[in-house]
Amino acid sequence: MKDVWRPAIAQMTGYTPGEQPRPGTPIIKLNTNENPYPPSPLALEVLRSLDSEWLRRYPTPYANDMRQAVSEVLAVPIEWIMVGNGSDDLLNVIIRAGAEPRRPVVYPTPTYVLYPTLAAMQGAEVVEIPYGDDLQLQIAPLVAAQGAVTLIASPNSPTAHVVSLADLRTLAAQVTGVLVIDEAYVDFADETALSLVQEFHHVIVVRTLSKGYSLAGLRLGFAIAHPDLLSGLFKVKDSYNVDAIACLVGAAAMRDQAYKDECIAKIKASRSQLAADLQQLNFKVWDSQTNFLLTQPRDQDAATLYQTLKDRQILVRHFNHSGLADKLRITVGTDAQNQQLIATLTQLRQPDCSRNGSIEGAS
Repeated sequence: MKDVWRPAIAQMTGYTPGEQPRPGTPIIKLNTNENPYPPSPLALEVLRSLDSEWLRRYPTPYANDMRQAVSEVLAVPIEWIMVGNGSDDLLNVIIRAGAEPRRPVVYPTPTYVLYPTLAAMQGAEVVEIPYGDDLQLQIAPLVAAQGAVTLIASPNSPTAHVVSLADLRTLAAQVTGVLVIDEAYVDFADETALSLVQEFHHVIVVRTLSKGYSLAGLRLGFAIAHPDLLSGLFKVKDSYNVDAIACLVGAAAMRDQAYKDECIAKIKASRSQLAADLQQLNFKVWDSQTNFLLTQPRDQDAATLYQTLKDRQILVRHFNHSGLADKLRITVGTDAQNQQLIATLTQLRQPDCSRNGSIEGAS
């Protein structure tokens, strides 16, 4: 069939999400960084008691219930908040509003693999600036690229590191376009860049309820920026981009900070234990301020290990990209899930596994 879409669409490679087995499938799922614990009981109660009238009517176009909850929790004026159908929706709106041919999208690498896909959809040039060997942000080349939109994920996926607030402030002071700080994993980190939206009117902080609040299936996120900056994004977003159910459930989850913090504390403790256990199995493990670990099996082939674990019903993430092909990204699960992963990896290292798909000694 003749290609009927724009040349930019015909030429681009679409984003490839992590594998999603059906609920109830007996698989240990450590590949897409979902929170392993249930959502807030308060959020679930809203869902159970939902009035059908919320389904019959259109939702509020600006998701004001959710905006109000964010405003209360983060002490940000409601006019500084925009809600989206997940943070990916907000990133999409930002790129649509700011990027086009001859208006480049700039970001450090490695980072969230959706960024180049969003830029390609707009036919925008992409400028990728590699992180330094110590994952130091390379500020001068990022500024020199003169991006219409510059994207910094902090904490970053898949490296799990945080860009220092000092570096982000220096970058914000020098870039000429919009600076987007993607804080999808901020609930697991030691610091946030939220203060920068007050200092710089061209900075947007984007967050999601998928990770810290166990609501990945709900698709809800929010952006915080100066109202003058958000005004352009409100022109671009879909009329009713957040459904009524997501707005009500998300607002209840946002207000239940005690429950969220309890789950985060458990994940951080499990993260430390999992990192130590993997290091005992000869994995290199990078420091993490997220709910996942970037790891490198030192004496095994990462791609083969990924497939071997999958064959044993354990999903982790392997990226066939430059600088990542020898690494695995592993979501922190419950302690029971993490222990099953470690037990399986330990078993695979036994000599008798060589007759049953062991990867011992593979390269």
